[in-house]
Amino acid sequence: MNTPSEPTAEPPPWHALAHAPAAGTVLGQRAALADGQPMLHSIFAPDDVAQAHPFRVILLRSGQDITVYANRCAHFGVPLAATQQQLIFRPHQSLSCNVHYARYRWSDGVCVQGDCEGESLVRIPVTVDADGFIRIAFPG
Repeated sequence: MNTPSEPTAEPPPWHALAHAPAAGTVLGQRAALADGQPMLHSIFAPDDVAQAHPFRVILLRSGQDITVYANRCAHFGVPLAATQQQLIFRPHQSLSCNVHYARYRWSDGVCVQGDCEGESLVRIPVTVDADGFIRIAFPG
């Protein structure tokens, strides 16, 4: 039997998701993120002038550490939340899907409760530059 402490399957790479932004894309500033409070953010491709195809992410801050996940449930592929007010979370501990309430660990995105136990949210690697801007990391 699988335990939710270890992922059972690798999620798809973030850059393989539809409308994924390029490495180097700015997602926000660390100073704008409250410690322990997730923040939803949408990124639009420069050629998406109608803003019809957002790439949605959830930014998490724990102290100086920033973690970013695609806003996409591992079970259904729907957003964990459509609006900031719909986010279900325990600061520094977990995020939950507001469609079927699967719960994911804050630290690594592994599902610890629900039909997707052992699956993971898609993590997006980020860096924080000297000016505090959170950017999608370049590979390597």
